[in-house]
Amino acid sequence: MMSENNPYESDELLQQYLVFHYASAAEQFPYSLGGGDALDFPKRCALEGPEFARLPADARALDLGCSVGRSSFELARHCKEVIGVDYSQAFIHAASRMASDGRHAATRLDEGSTTTQLLLELDPTIDRSRVHFEQGDAQHIREDIGQFDLVVACNLICRLPEPMRLLRRLPELVRPGGQLFITTPFTWLEEYTASANWLGDGAADSFAGLRQALQPAFVLEAQWDMPFLIREHARKFQYSIAQASRWRRV
Repeated sequence: MMSENNPYESDELLQQYLVFHYASAAEQFPYSLGGGDALDFPKRCALEGPEFARLPADARALDLGCSVGRSSFELARHCKEVIGVDYSQAFIHAASRMASDGRHAATRLDEGSTTTQLLLELDPTIDRSRVHFEQGDAQHIREDIGQFDLVVACNLICRLPEPMRLLRRLPELVRPGGQLFITTPFTWLEEYTASANWLGDGAADSFAGLRQALQPAFVLEAQWDMPFLIREHARKFQYSIAQASRWRRV
């Protein structure tokens, strides 16, 4: 991914994603207008994507592109061990602080230069000791990381320079019978991914390209739409619709 120009190392995006992951509905979107259905996306990814009844009691989970960690913590409700990996050192530092302290301060942008200081707290019923965070490149995951009963990659694919590097590695990361859960809005941008590396014949049909890359090692079990809302300031929000899909490792 991008190095010194990586926007995900900026404090602006760090604060934005802390709010996206951990702030309450009222703190993010205090309106009765449409948009509330798209809140809590990182939590929904973790709890709505996998089928936990099919996981073993000692399940291992890998959260790729974990950002500041909310999905990883939610997975810990059902998995004995969760490893969260993100390319941004700033994000990993924030996630690790949440793991150690159970809370993290954030600055919410309201209007112009006006901000609100928030103290974001994790649900105390979550066993934080089950979660470990590490900085890493999803295209070059360390060889000794092992296999997992569940791998989650939310809104990651279209931010990788070479998404096929990850997709080719997934069969060895997911145990036979294990689950893979992916969400992506397929927002292909040249600044992240050269058009030659867009899935689905130059993004003519990105999901077909994803399916082709994963089969025959994975069987598609379900696909659906998942909206998500990112607050920029009090009156500007990014409303996007990710395509969610759950796969079973053959």
